[in-house]
Amino acid sequence: MKKSEKTEITVSKIIDAAMVEFGKNGYAGGTVNNICKSGIHKGLLYHNFSGKDALYLACLSNSGKKLVRYIQEHNGTENLESYMAARMDFFRLFPNEAHIFFDALLNPPDHLAEDIQQALAEFNQLNEKIYSEKLDKLVLREGVSRADAVSYFHLIQRMLNGYFSSPAFRNTALPEKTEIHERLLPKIYNCMLYGIAEGEK
Repeated sequence: MKKSEKTEITVSKIIDAAMVEFGKNGYAGGTVNNICKSGIHKGLLYHNFSGKDALYLACLSNSGKKLVRYIQEHNGTENLESYMAARMDFFRLFPNEAHIFFDALLNPPDHLAEDIQQALAEFNQLNEKIYSEKLDKLVLREGVSRADAVSYFHLIQRMLNGYFSSPAFRNTALPEKTEIHERLLPKIYNCMLYGIAEGEK
C-alpha cells in the first residue's frame, strides 16, 4: 500500500472518531483525549492535524458538504420548500452531522468564527442560490430592490441564529433546538417573502 493511501486511511479513521466525539459533545465538550480513546494514536492525530480546532473544522466541513450532497441528491434544489424539507430529513437521519452543524451555527467559538464560515462555504453558496432562484420567480414590491431582498435574507438569518444562541434557549438541548429552528425557518421565510397581512380591515 502506498504511503499516501495509508495516510488517507489514517485521516479517515481520525475524522470518523472526531465526528462521533464532536457529534456527541460539541466543540466545547469535545476533547482530543476522548477521540484517541477510540484507538487513535495521539502522535498520528497530531501528525495529521494541528489540534482540536483543525479537527473540529474538518468535521464541520465534512458535515456541510454531506448536507449539500444530500440536498442535491434528494430533489432539494427544486424550490425553497423542497430545500427545507431535504434539510430537515438530513438532520434527522444524521444526528452527528446535525449536532456539529448547529453547534457551529448557533454556538460558534469566537476565535473560529471566520474559519467556520469558510468551512461552510459550499453550504452557504447553495443556501444563497436557492433563495436567489426564489427571488427570480417573484415580483418585488415597489421600493424593494433585489439588493434589499438579499440583505433582508442575510439579516433574518443572523437574527434567527442570534435568537437561538440567546438565553431564551440556554436550557434547551441542541437536538430540540435544531428541531425548533428547522420548523420555524420556513415560516419566517414565508412571512419575509409574502408578508403577514392581506390588508387592513
